Amino acid sequence: MANKTHIHAQWSSRLAFMMAAVGSSVGLGNVWKFPYMTGESGGGAFVLIYMVSIALIGLPILMSEWLLGRLGQKNPITTMSTIAGRLKRSQAWALIGVGGILAAYLILSFYSVIGGWALAYIKYSVTGTFSGLDGDGVSSLFGNLLGSPGRLLAWHSLFMVLTIGVVAGGVSGGLERAAKLLMPALAVLLVVLVGYAATTGSFADGLAYLFRPDFSQLTGDVWLAALGHAFFTLSLGMGIMMAYGSYLSDDVNIGRTALTVVILDTVIALAAGMAIFPVVFANQLDPAAGPGLVFQTLPLAFGGMSGGILFGSLFFILLVFAALTSAISLLEPIVEWLEEQSPLSRLQATLVAGAATWLLGIATVLSFNDWSGFQPFGMSILDLLDYLTSKLMLPLTGLATILFVGWVMGRDEVRAQLNMSPTAFAVWRFTARFVSPIGVAIVFIFGLIN
Repeated sequence: MANKTHIHAQWSSRLAFMMAAVGSSVGLGNVWKFPYMTGESGGGAFVLIYMVSIALIGLPILMSEWLLGRLGQKNPITTMSTIAGRLKRSQAWALIGVGGILAAYLILSFYSVIGGWALAYIKYSVTGTFSGLDGDGVSSLFGNLLGSPGRLLAWHSLFMVLTIGVVAGGVSGGLERAAKLLMPALAVLLVVLVGYAATTGSFADGLAYLFRPDFSQLTGDVWLAALGHAFFTLSLGMGIMMAYGSYLSDDVNIGRTALTVVILDTVIALAAGMAIFPVVFANQLDPAAGPGLVFQTLPLAFGGMSGGILFGSLFFILLVFAALTSAISLLEPIVEWLEEQSPLSRLQATLVAGAATWLLGIATVLSFNDWSGFQPFGMSILDLLDYLTSKLMLPLTGLATILFVGWVMGRDEVRAQLNMSPTAFAVWRFTARFVSPIGVAIVFIFGLIN
């Protein structure tokens, strides 16, 4: 197994790596979750705190995961075990990799179900299903989808087949090729939708909502929501960025590349808001509609507008692209670990990992219908999986990662890997040792309380 070419695979270029990393970060969190969280949290004030949190928490942890991945050149578990052993530290640090891979598995199992919703909504939009529907009609459409285990399973299965097909191609044939296709397509779709939003007559209202902070809206919950979303939108704590870093060559500047990825991820999230909120305001809809903003509120708008079939279809195609880029990255660390630790080939490892994820996803599918009465700890299966990952596993894994790089690894080795100027490194090190750990700890503690 040590001779497998997969272990030594590398990105063909810095651009290919950056596009794949941006693709991992840009997902349902940007196009689905960011707009509705902004709406629920009062608009511009949330956006401002989110951007500050991305810089002070997201960026240092992202750089740390890439650094560890490049040093280890293996899957996240083996990477942490190897580096800890070399530093004569406890092998318990390998739990960072274990937690990341397990979190990726759990998240993808329900993420693929939501990706299936987006696929279903492409069909609804293309066939003109939204046309003429009122609020009750749109709600019934969504409710009927959730209430049909057969239809949900079919869409969940199709989404997983698409994900498996890409990952099976490996680094150059799968991850890079998908990133080169999907990311430009996603960007073009976003530009088209923002352009359409500019014609609605409410574009200025949408921009004001996003970029004019109302500090009276800044509650403790808003601070924590912004902090938490900044952490999770970059795919941190899931083993993804460590796995991607394992394919990274020594000549790539981690700091500059991470900064570019963070900026692009933030720009795409803001562009999604610019595409969505003008449509919401133009149709006198509620920006604080919550998770239903995309699947219930926007279809109401698309159904009543001129060109709604075209722009509704483009929007849900965009949503699928965004979901697929993240799903690919969620499956990758699981596949990398299986391929390195078993006799399985790349294709076999992908099929096994994909099938196991699909199988667990059936529990989420059934949680909306046949198993709706099954409420472990008072939560649905989807809510339980989301709670375990977003409020427990990811913060703990992210916290352990930044503590390992900031406090366990040697200062000179970290500086050599990051290749930063003395002043820039001093700022980064202070942030990594103090600001980021405190921020993640706050998210974790208050997440448990709330």
